[in-house]
Amino acid sequence: MYKHINSFISPQQIQQKTNLSAITNFTLLGFGDQPGLQVLLSLIFLGIYILAMAGNLIITILIVIDVHLHTPMYFFLGNLSCLEICYTSTILPRLLFSLLTGDKTISVQGCIAQYFFFGSLASSECYLLAVMSYDRFLAICKPLRYTSLMSGRICLGLITVSWMSGLLSNTIITSLLLKQSFCGPNEIEHFFCDLAPVLKLSCTNTSLVKLVIFILASMDTIPPFLLTLISYVCIIISVLKMKTKASRHKAFSTCSSHLIVVTLFYGSLICVYIIPETNTLKGLHKTFSLFYTVFTPMLNPIIYSLRNKEVKIAFYRTASKAVGVVSFP
Repeated sequence: MYKHINSFISPQQIQQKTNLSAITNFTLLGFGDQPGLQVLLSLIFLGIYILAMAGNLIITILIVIDVHLHTPMYFFLGNLSCLEICYTSTILPRLLFSLLTGDKTISVQGCIAQYFFFGSLASSECYLLAVMSYDRFLAICKPLRYTSLMSGRICLGLITVSWMSGLLSNTIITSLLLKQSFCGPNEIEHFFCDLAPVLKLSCTNTSLVKLVIFILASMDTIPPFLLTLISYVCIIISVLKMKTKASRHKAFSTCSSHLIVVTLFYGSLICVYIIPETNTLKGLHKTFSLFYTVFTPMLNPIIYSLRNKEVKIAFYRTASKAVGVVSFP
C-alpha cells in the first residue's frame, strides 16, 4: 500500500517539498546599489534616528510633566510621539546595522516580526491622525460642545481604539504570513520587510492572504483618511466664515501643523501603495517609503515644536526649571 502511494510522488516533487523549508534567511538589498555611499548613508540615517528619538522623546516628556499641556490635543500628540519612537526604532536600527556591517541577512521570523511591528504602528498612525483631525474639527467647529465631546474617558477610548485596531488587523495578517513557505529566491528589494516584497518570495498560494490584506488594509486606511479629509474640509469652511483675520489665523494655526504631517504621511503612502507600479515608479518606491518610515518621525516634533507656541513655551518653562535661570508664570 505504501509503495503504491509513494509511486505517485516523483523525485522532483520530493525535492520541491524539501526546498520549501530550505530558506531560513532573507537578504535585504536596501541601498546596496550605492556601495560607495554606505558610510555617508549610515551617518545620515544615524543623524535622522537621533533627531527623531530626541525630538519625540522631548515632546512626550513635556506633555507628561507640563500641566498646561494636559489637554486632549496634546494628549493625542503625546501618543503620536510615543508611536513615532516605536515606529522609527522598528526600521532604522536594522538599517544602520546593515549599512555599517554589510550584513544584509535577516531571519524569516525576524523579517515577519519586523513587518508585524511596522504594520501595526503604521495602521495605528492612520487612526491616530484621524482622531487628531476630528479633535481639531470639534475644537474649531463645535467649540461650545468641545469639552463634553472630548472628555477624558472619550479621549482614552479613542486612543485605545487607534492602538488596538492596528494591532488586531496586523495580528491577523502576520498569522497568515507565518503559514507561507519560502523556497527561494530570498532577496528582498527593499530596506525593510514590507509586506508586498515578502509575499513575492512565497512559494505557496497567496491569493487568500492578498484578499485578507486588501480588506484589512482598506479598513485601516480608507475610513481614517476619509474622516481626516472630511474634518479638514469642515475646518476650512468654518475658518473662511470667521469674520476677523485674527480669528482665522488663530484657528488655522492650531491645525496647520497637523495638516502638514497628514499630507506627508498619506502622500507618501499613496505613492507607494495605491499608484500602480510602473518601471519609472518602481525605482522610486524605496525613496517614497523613506518619507513615511524615516522622515515623518523626524519631522513631526520639528513641525509641532516650531509652529506651536505652547510647545515652545512649555519647553522653555521646563528647561528654566531644570537649570533655574529664567522663570515663567
